[in-house]
Amino acid sequence: MSRRQRALCCRPVTLTFTHEPLSQIVPAVRAALRSGEAALDVPDPDLGLGLYAGEEGPGGIHRPWTVWTDLADLLGAHFLTPERLPGGRVRVRFRRRRAAPDPDAAGYGAGSDWARVDKLEDPVFLHTFVEALRRVDPPPGGRVLALGVNAGRELDALALALPGRALEVTGVDLDPSALAAASARCPQATFVLLNVNELPRPDLGRFDLVLALSLLQSPGVRQDVLLAALRRHHLTPGGGLILGYPNARYRSGELSYGARMRNFARPDLSLLTADVSAARRGLHGRGFKVFVTGKYEVLVTAIPAGSSTPTGLDDVWDLSPDTP
Repeated sequence: MSRRQRALCCRPVTLTFTHEPLSQIVPAVRAALRSGEAALDVPDPDLGLGLYAGEEGPGGIHRPWTVWTDLADLLGAHFLTPERLPGGRVRVRFRRRRAAPDPDAAGYGAGSDWARVDKLEDPVFLHTFVEALRRVDPPPGGRVLALGVNAGRELDALALALPGRALEVTGVDLDPSALAAASARCPQATFVLLNVNELPRPDLGRFDLVLALSLLQSPGVRQDVLLAALRRHHLTPGGGLILGYPNARYRSGELSYGARMRNFARPDLSLLTADVSAARRGLHGRGFKVFVTGKYEVLVTAIPAGSSTPTGLDDVWDLSPDTP
């Protein structure tokens, strides 16, 4: 194939939409992406602020930006920088994601692709995780147990949620290289090489907060057994838990919504909802108030039923009066 032929075959297909329903747009864009990239000339979402998707806007059928970012994810594509066009229109561009292994395909060690992932850069996770930490509200000098701590990135949220509060943190993981990275990141914490299936471990003691993010659905982990061990042997009477359940996959540097099941082409939330429901039901039945929040990672937060829920959970995000 000549250079000109390659350029022609890789040239983005441009589609123009004004009044077409989304049911026509989706298959057209899917077909266009077979060339690798698609460009969509559509009414400018900024000109229809306040309208719902599908309502008539200044230049045709209005759709907010989230419709186009969701469509890109649905079709396995990157959402590229839009271009503003004359006449109240924009050009939205999609580029098909390259096929690549998931970042956890080679494990979770310090040298794996998973080490590149920082969940605190997902705004919904950051906000809901900080909110959950403030809801549990471990006391000054309290003890925190982080199961499956990996490189310890999520521990950075403790200082954000509870500024100035000294906490005694213990992290456990199966991977020595991940624990070495966590120790370098959080030298004030204690890290233990441990399989969570070996819990309870009396020498660890009891904790005011137990974190288990993206752990309970791991192969070989029985949620009911582990939660029972934590409640009976490793939680203080006033302690709480934050459990995280992945509802996404990282693909080519981006979060793609929806829990995946083996051999399923599309996301299926059956196992996710079953595990979240079982955790919520079990904890509620054993004297906890339970809150379920999140998006790409669903968080189940449990605090003793008799404790009061802290107010002003969002205050941490408020700028001080002196902040410009």
